[in-house]
Amino acid sequence: MSILQVFTLFGALGMFLYGMNLMSSGLQKAAGDKLRGFLSAMTSNPFKGVMTGLGITALIQSSSATTVMVVSFVNAGLLTLVQAIGVIMGANIGTTVTAWLVAWLGFKADISILAIPLMIFGFLFSNSKQDKRKNIGELIVGFSLLFLGLSFMKESVPDLRETPAVLEFVTTWSSHGFGSVLLFLAFGTILTLILQSSSATMAITLIMLSMGWIPFSMACAMVLGENIGTTITANIAASVGNTQAKRAAMSHTIFNLFGVIWALILFKPFLRLVGFITESIFGLPNPASDGFVVSEATSAEGTAALYGLSMLHTLFNTINTLILVWFTKLISKIVCSIIRTPENQEKEVFKLKYISAGPLATPELSVEQAFNEVIHFAQISKNGAKYAQEAINETDNNKLNTLKEKLVKYEEISDRIEFEIVTFLNAVSAEEISESTSMKIKAMYKIIGELESLGDSGESISRILSRKNIHKKEFDAESIKNLNTMAEAVNDAYDAMITNLNAAHKGELVEISNAYNAEERLNNLRNDFRDAMIEDLENNRNNYQSNIYYIDIINAYEQMGDFMINISQDLEKAFIEK
Repeated sequence: MSILQVFTLFGALGMFLYGMNLMSSGLQKAAGDKLRGFLSAMTSNPFKGVMTGLGITALIQSSSATTVMVVSFVNAGLLTLVQAIGVIMGANIGTTVTAWLVAWLGFKADISILAIPLMIFGFLFSNSKQDKRKNIGELIVGFSLLFLGLSFMKESVPDLRETPAVLEFVTTWSSHGFGSVLLFLAFGTILTLILQSSSATMAITLIMLSMGWIPFSMACAMVLGENIGTTITANIAASVGNTQAKRAAMSHTIFNLFGVIWALILFKPFLRLVGFITESIFGLPNPASDGFVVSEATSAEGTAALYGLSMLHTLFNTINTLILVWFTKLISKIVCSIIRTPENQEKEVFKLKYISAGPLATPELSVEQAFNEVIHFAQISKNGAKYAQEAINETDNNKLNTLKEKLVKYEEISDRIEFEIVTFLNAVSAEEISESTSMKIKAMYKIIGELESLGDSGESISRILSRKNIHKKEFDAESIKNLNTMAEAVNDAYDAMITNLNAAHKGELVEISNAYNAEERLNNLRNDFRDAMIEDLENNRNNYQSNIYYIDIINAYEQMGDFMINISQDLEKAFIEK
């Protein structure tokens, strides 16, 4: 095997992976919010969840993308962990569609002949001004590159039958009985970890089998290893995520490990079942029979081996799902006992919930993650406003100091969250994005800036209270009552803003009158209280300094209303169709 062949093989593998990513990206962009709506609506029980995960993954050809959407929905409270486990089981079945596509089109029909002519259609569509056509163009180009890469891989792999010494070396790997099964299982696991794609590993396994490098049983062992490898990559991605992300990834691991264990225990009977089904359905030789040998990929034996391996992949995940779908609640309990909720729950709240693992493969799904994080940011900001109100009413100095420390901490948290979301959006913006996605990202930049300012406002109120205490001034009962009225009005404005954020995220925002009403109420209260304060100063000069602190807090609250109406107006511009 020459150096050129080696580089051609790796280049073809890269083309295959890039084509798969591009095809998945185009499908996800074209489907857009429909996938999210379908996912949230079709998971009312584990069986519906399985079918949902199967359908979405078969469509977008990415179980990882499905899993990340599921984790996002769990964090948002739209799915329970039990429902998420059902979807992940379905995603495992859906990802087997890739193996059948490769076996049918890549080896038998040789779709690579049509791949280059298809490129012209992909190019024409990708130059369209309409986002939908661009996405379809990306899908076509990805599809073409995937099968071109597969064709080049097949051509660059040497025929070991022409080099008996190498063939003998490879053959010895499969001559150790059950030890060889474990060896090839480990090989499949490691290869999937390196390539970060079980679909790519599956394609390589199909090529090795069709070229006669390995017997059918060892190819099956590699497929089992690939099912372990794909869960390890998910756990690595979730390791920097939050508790729910880790639990979802761990449930995936438990699901596949259980399957691999029973498949190894029943390895020979399971292979005989696969061979019997392949022989019965397709009328081909039984790939699991003794003495079965692949002469060449285009022979009946070659077809039987390819279909048999794809059948094993599908059957493994289907049987595993049919067994474990009844135990989704038990799996949920197991992963919750393994990955416990942190004792200090408050620390967990201040971590990013949705974008901890970095941007996804496609900007559209990454923007969904970021929007979830923006809503989470708004809820954290509302908690800070609650502490500001408690500080206004607190008379005990020790408790007041604790509340002030919390407000300072919330201001620091706001700064950190703003920085991390901006960093994430910068990474997303660097990708090729549609015009609508660009508008959403620009709106989010403005919104997180306003949310950071809201964090500053809470800390500003704590400084005003500190100055009041240093000068030993007190608010009278009427002032405290008015400040609480302002605080409640701010709380209502927060509710209106968060309602609008959620509506925009779901594509249901039609108007923002609730935000305008909340802002108008804050302005009217500020004017009324300020006029009353001026009148009080004319009658009682002794309250001058206390009134100054009082009106400073009133103005701070009114300014918070300004930040919140700005957020709703940004949503109105970016998310309401004119």
